[in-house]
Amino acid sequence: MKTYWIYVLLCRDGSFYVGVTNDVAVRVVEHAEGADRRHYTYSRRPLELVYTASFPTPEGAIRAEKQLKGWSRAKKAAMIRGDWKQIRELARGPRARSA
Repeated sequence: MKTYWIYVLLCRDGSFYVGVTNDVAVRVVEHAEGADRRHYTYSRRPLELVYTASFPTPEGAIRAEKQLKGWSRAKKAAMIRGDWKQIRELARGPRARSA
């Protein structure tokens, strides 16, 4: 059974790149080598792999990737730290936190 992965790279400029693959090691090397000058990570190297999560289906991994791409930087950083309490607080929005 094949495993699919979402991964998060920390870029040199402090931004996060979220991707999906069936081989994290190979994909990270592709990013690091900068094979495609048009790719988001090309000018933001060096990169650091900071998060991975596995999924049994490509559909599940793609769904998670799309969700993460919609998250704020703060929410992604909380996920990388494993701070699920902060993720819940950030998900409620600023009004809920200030109330």
